[in-house]
Amino acid sequence: MFLSNSVSSIYRVFISNLQKEIEKQTGYRSSRKRRSESQYDYEVYHSLEEIQSWMFEMNRTHTDLVDMFSIGKSYEGKPLYVLQIGKRSRHQKKAVWIDCGVHAREWIGPAFCQWFVKEAINSYHYDSVMRRLLNQLNFYVMPVFNVDGYDFSWTTDRFWRKTRSKNHKFHCRGVDANRNWKVKWCEEGASSHPCDDTYCGPFPESEPEVKAVAKFLRKYKKRVKAYISIHAYAQMLLYPYSYKYATIPNFHCVESAAHNAVTALYSAYGVRYRYGPASTTLYVSSGSSIDWAYRNGIPYAFAFELRDTGHFGFLLPESLINPTCTETTRAVKAIASGLLKKCETDRDKFPYI
Repeated sequence: MFLSNSVSSIYRVFISNLQKEIEKQTGYRSSRKRRSESQYDYEVYHSLEEIQSWMFEMNRTHTDLVDMFSIGKSYEGKPLYVLQIGKRSRHQKKAVWIDCGVHAREWIGPAFCQWFVKEAINSYHYDSVMRRLLNQLNFYVMPVFNVDGYDFSWTTDRFWRKTRSKNHKFHCRGVDANRNWKVKWCEEGASSHPCDDTYCGPFPESEPEVKAVAKFLRKYKKRVKAYISIHAYAQMLLYPYSYKYATIPNFHCVESAAHNAVTALYSAYGVRYRYGPASTTLYVSSGSSIDWAYRNGIPYAFAFELRDTGHFGFLLPESLINPTCTETTRAVKAIASGLLKKCETDRDKFPYI
C-alpha cells in the first residue's frame, strides 16, 4: 500500500488516450476539403504538401509583399522553400530570419510561421507598426526547416524529432538539426551516438538542411540583424550562449529586447514566458543555431519555446494555435521594432564568441 500511495503522488496522467489526441491532428483529413487559399484554415495543423502549396499561393497572390525562393534541397531531395516578406525597395534593407519546424514533432512551429506571414500581409494596410516593419525590414520566413522529418511525423511517427539522413554504421536515422551547427560542435549537451535524439551528426553541417540555411545566412549576414528560431515547448525565450555559462558582449541590448518581447507576449492573454541565456534558462547544448548565428555576426539571436509547459507538450491542441500564434506574433514584432532603434550599448562590431 505504501508503494501504491507513493506512486500515485508522483505520477499524473495528463492524456488518457494518446492515440485519440494524435488522430485529432493527423486523422479525419476528409473533413478538411481543399478550399481556396482565401479560406485557408490557419487554426489547424497542415501537412508539408499543404504548407508548400500555401507558399506558392501566397507568392502568386501577394507579389507586392512576397517573394518565394528555394535555398537548396533536403536529404530526401525535397526543396527548402523560404518566403521573403517585405515591401520591395531599391536599397538594401535590414532583415530578420525566422525558421520553424527544426524539430519535426513541434507542429506549432510551422503553424506559427504561416500565421505570422498571414498577419504581416493582412495587417499591412491598417497596422501602422506592421507597415513600418515591412517598409523598413525584410523577413525571411522558413515555415518548415526539417522538411523530411516533418513529413515523416505526419506519415509514420508523430514524435519524430530529427532529420531523416541515413547512417552507414547504424540502422538509426537522422541528426538533431539543432546540434549540427559549426559552433562547439558535439560537445556538452549533444550526443555522438546516431540513435540518440540529440545526435550531432558525423560532422558540422552534415545535414543539407543545416548547410543550406548556414550558406544563406553567411551570404546575407551583413543584412540579417536578427535570427529567430521557433521551437516547442516550455514557454521560454532564449538567447546565447547555449554551450557555456557566460555573458554575451551585447547582453544589455539582447536582454532588453527579450524583456520587451515577453512583455508584449504577456499583453495578449497573460501567458508568462521565462527568458534568458539558453544554458542557464533551459540547459547546456552545443552546436545550436542561435550560437552559430551569434558567432557569425547576427547580434540578436533568439529561440522561442512556445506553449505549453508540459500538459499537452508536442500535442498542443489545434484550439490553442490561435492564441499561441497571436501572442508570439506580438513578441516577434517587438523584437523587429527594436531593430529600428539603435540600442545605446550596441557596437557595430563586437567580439562574438
